[in-house]
Amino acid sequence: MLTPAQLEEIFIEFSHNLQKHAPDGIIPVDKPLLHDLGLLKSDMVDTTKAGEELMHRFQVLETADKVTLFNEQFAVWILPQVIQGTPLTLTFISRFQKPKKPHLELVFSTTGVYNTPKFILKVLEHFLTDVIDTEATLSSIERPKK
Repeated sequence: MLTPAQLEEIFIEFSHNLQKHAPDGIIPVDKPLLHDLGLLKSDMVDTTKAGEELMHRFQVLETADKVTLFNEQFAVWILPQVIQGTPLTLTFISRFQKPKKPHLELVFSTTGVYNTPKFILKVLEHFLTDVIDTEATLSSIERPKK
């Protein structure tokens, strides 16, 4: 597992070269996206337990400018900011690929009513599940059939 200093180096590389690592840009979390992801259903909107299970799967490093979550599969950086007077949170999701360094999967931003810790964790949980499912699908396609 990587050290906090190594995680910081990786984050700096991702954030300073965002166009290279996230060519699709930053995904804004808004009502249409949440509808497409199925996160507007009444049972999904209840965020009272959002993130509790997720947080048990990660080690957490908190600094003045960001929160870093990491485990054997992922490193996630959550950065609360104020841009032109508007609170905004950027969340970077990277997946570890052996033996290579982490690969930045996506970056999403939350503002307004969607910029709460529980809501951010709910969206994060959805994207992590999606990355895992996509990887499993790709792995099954790449395996030779007997």
